[in-house]
Amino acid sequence: MNGFPSLPKVLRGAFVEYGLSLPPLAVVFQFNPDQLRRSRALSFRGPNEVVTMQGSGWDDEPMRYERPQDLSKFHANQPDLGAIRKDQVVTVQEETVAFDLRLDATDQLDAGNAVAEKFGIAPTLSTLELMTYPKDQGVLASVLGATKGYQYGPPENPPMVLFLWGFQRVLPVNINSITITESEFDRRLNPIRATAAVSLTVIEGRNPAYRYSQAAKETMSLINAAQIVTDLEIPG
Repeated sequence: MNGFPSLPKVLRGAFVEYGLSLPPLAVVFQFNPDQLRRSRALSFRGPNEVVTMQGSGWDDEPMRYERPQDLSKFHANQPDLGAIRKDQVVTVQEETVAFDLRLDATDQLDAGNAVAEKFGIAPTLSTLELMTYPKDQGVLASVLGATKGYQYGPPENPPMVLFLWGFQRVLPVNINSITITESEFDRRLNPIRATAAVSLTVIEGRNPAYRYSQAAKETMSLINAAQIVTDLEIPG
């Protein structure tokens, strides 16, 4: 497709429904997003207050313990770091991931792809949308899945989805939102170009997919530590 067959193939990201159900849901990204926006929020609670990581500067002090009125005694009355670490309660929010997916049928149309000629990118967009619908609202799922036992998980819930991003990240996620902007259409009004802004929350815990991804992250951290040691070595 890129005109340079000697170039290495790039892995594509994907959404794959977790578990077997009808209809099966999977979307392999046509173009990998240029950016992933990942966020994790933490909050900290001391003995008598609740504060967040937002605090900074003298006017926002204290970060964890109430400042005495007599500022001259401020440092003397503060517990040491060991006591703070022991007493504080930390709440860690689950990681969120956001990115924009680009979909474009131009290449398929130029190549004479029959599906693109008839439907544009509607099949891919429809699959993305179905990942946000409860299974019991689906016509095919109610006729085929419920009657033949293929329903996986509570039918009143949207399907659980795995976000695949390379070998190191296989993340179970809840889809918080998908905002689709269709920007071009064929003569049948099928969309042939669109952008989908996706927001996800990672389902953390002891599930196998998340544990695998967490183990990969810890391995990368060990590699970083080894690299730091190598970089700090003093030439003999």
